[in-house]
Amino acid sequence: MSSTSPQDQLKDALAATGYVADDTLAMALHLAVTLGRPLLLEGPAGVGKTEIARALAEVRQARLIRLQCYEGLDASHAIYEWNYQRQLLAIRAEGAREESLFGDRFLLKRPLLEAISQDTPPVLLIDEIDRADEEFEAYLLEVLSEFQITIPEIGTVTAKARPLVILTANGTRDLSDALRRRCLYTYVDYPDRDTELAILARRGPQIEARLARQIVGVVQALRCEDLEKKPGIAEMLDWAAALAGLGINDLTEDRAALQATLVCLLKTAADRDAAPPEVLDRIIGKVA
Repeated sequence: MSSTSPQDQLKDALAATGYVADDTLAMALHLAVTLGRPLLLEGPAGVGKTEIARALAEVRQARLIRLQCYEGLDASHAIYEWNYQRQLLAIRAEGAREESLFGDRFLLKRPLLEAISQDTPPVLLIDEIDRADEEFEAYLLEVLSEFQITIPEIGTVTAKARPLVILTANGTRDLSDALRRRCLYTYVDYPDRDTELAILARRGPQIEARLARQIVGVVQALRCEDLEKKPGIAEMLDWAAALAGLGINDLTEDRAALQATLVCLLKTAADRDAAPPEVLDRIIGKVA
């Protein structure tokens, strides 16, 4: 009798947290854990890339440390900075000398330094790395290759326990080859019908099977329309919860109420105009 593979065990463990991973993603996560390599997850917004890190931290019973990237992010917000106010107070109150002002009690650890300072390996989520400037990627290279950070006033801080690093990107800009070489990689796309039904079954067990099929069918059809912001998994789950809360058990029943609930799926005025009642009627006619 063949035993369950490690990646399948991880897949089952993720499912127990509510995250449904396909075989490719489960293998990528397993290799990232086994090899101790960062994993870059690329794909459209709303497919659950950030949620992967949360689920993995829960499976590993590890702390989740998140760095949310944005344009203009610099080392002082991502790695560390000195508490200048406390240093000034120490000078005034204690007459502290310059060399004593650069120690742990004056050091403000930001996510990257915090991650390599843990006694047990955390999960470090570097979210939407493509939103940060290209220059910021250079700060990451030392962390991702050596798991260490150089602080001029102190020296090199090496990880006590290597964090498991998950990076996400939505394709806002191309990432450097140097960053990609340091990472394992997988592309996370919108789920297929069966996977999305499995996600809805785990997250919304109160949704009846027929309604669940209708919900997933409509959402997947809307993603094929010419929309600016295609509805992601989170929007699908919000819509399902809204329908359940309104007592709608069949999408063919109350079209006016149904059209109003599209606020859960359509997040721009242009997308709302692109999905008028006749479009919804056409879609429901195919999935009902």
